[in-house]
Amino acid sequence: MRTLLFLLATVALAANAGDPPLNNLPDGGYKLTVRDWAKPPGGVPWAAVTAVEVAPDGSIYVIHRCHDNSCAGRAEPPILKFDASGKLLKAWGEGMFVFPHGATVDAQGNLWVTDEQGKDGKGQQVFKFNPEGKVLMTLGKAGVASDAQGLFNQPTDVAIAPNGDIFVTEGHSPTPANNRVQKFDKNGKFIKSWGHTGSGPGEFNAPHTIALDSRGRVLVGDRNNNRIQIFDQDGKYIDTWMQWGR
Repeated sequence: MRTLLFLLATVALAANAGDPPLNNLPDGGYKLTVRDWAKPPGGVPWAAVTAVEVAPDGSIYVIHRCHDNSCAGRAEPPILKFDASGKLLKAWGEGMFVFPHGATVDAQGNLWVTDEQGKDGKGQQVFKFNPEGKVLMTLGKAGVASDAQGLFNQPTDVAIAPNGDIFVTEGHSPTPANNRVQKFDKNGKFIKSWGHTGSGPGEFNAPHTIALDSRGRVLVGDRNNNRIQIFDQDGKYIDTWMQWGR
């Protein structure tokens, strides 16, 4: 009976999601879930957790949205730094964010975080912090959603190349959204952008996450198109992977 219910649930999910994702590959040795591994300061409950990033020194950054699903008007720190055992080392970012979204840690151990929404003169930005929480760089204009080059409308994630170049994805809701990737140099100077709304090669519908692989290729999670698109660092389209769901 349990097997039958599982199969029916699987069919129902597939029917709702279109073509079912092929998530039947080996798990790479995953063995154990550790419950309540870490907790926010002050005994507050976890809000929506949007990113977990491991630094070169082994410390772990967790980004969460303060209370429920937003940091707008909240006093909780959205950036929490833990050691490997789950001990809180540092917390910061109070009053800085509206809707923290994507994050990454660069080779020097600096933390980058995007703020995907804007409200009351905050948001629509990308922040670079050193390991102690000091702001080293800010991209975008606080509270301003724009399609201008170098500014953002819904910055969802950020990735850093070995030479320091910065890649930012934009576009969370279908409209209005820029649906593009922007590239900056290590000093935050705008270099170029690529992509626009659509479903063809090099087009995006909610580019939700971005990463660089060991070959230096830029991989973009194209959320509403249910695919990963691959580019070189100049934005030249290389390939598309369709074997996963959203």
